[in-house]
Amino acid sequence: MIDYSIAIMGTKPGTKKAEITETKAYGNAQVREVLDINKFAKHITDHGCVYDRADVAAVLTKAVDCLREQMLAGNKVVLGDLGGFYPEISSKGATLAEDFSTDNIKAINVRWSPGKSFKDLRSEATFQLVPTRLAQAEANKVIKNQETIQGIE
Repeated sequence: MIDYSIAIMGTKPGTKKAEITETKAYGNAQVREVLDINKFAKHITDHGCVYDRADVAAVLTKAVDCLREQMLAGNKVVLGDLGGFYPEISSKGATLAEDFSTDNIKAINVRWSPGKSFKDLRSEATFQLVPTRLAQAEANKVIKNQETIQGIE
C-alpha cells in the first residue's frame, strides 16, 4: 500500500510562489521507510534466498560499483525486468556548436528506463490517504504539548 497526501501546488512548474495564479490538488507519495543496502539485502533473503544477507549486500554493493563504472564509460546497462540505466548529460547551451565545450557540461545524471516489471505499477497499487508531513509534525507538537501540560512526559 502506498501512503499519499494531497498538496496544493501551482500548475506551472518553476513558477515563483508570488507569481502563482492557478493551483490544483496533487497527490504526493509518503515514504514509510528507507531501506539501506543492508536492510534491502535482508528483505531479499527473507524471500527464500539461498544466500545470506552479507552475501546479497556484497553483490548489491559490487553491482553499484560496476554500474557507476559503466555509466562513466558511457554504456547502458540493462538488468532484465528491472530495466536499463544510462548516462545523461545536463549542459548549459551555447549559441553556436563551435562555442560548445566540456565546460558547458554541468552534470552527468543516471537515467532509468523501467523494465516490464515496472511499466504498470498503477494497475496493482493500492493507496491510503495520510496527513502531510507538515500536518503530522503539527499534530505531534500538539500531542507533546498536551503531555507536558498533563505532566505525562
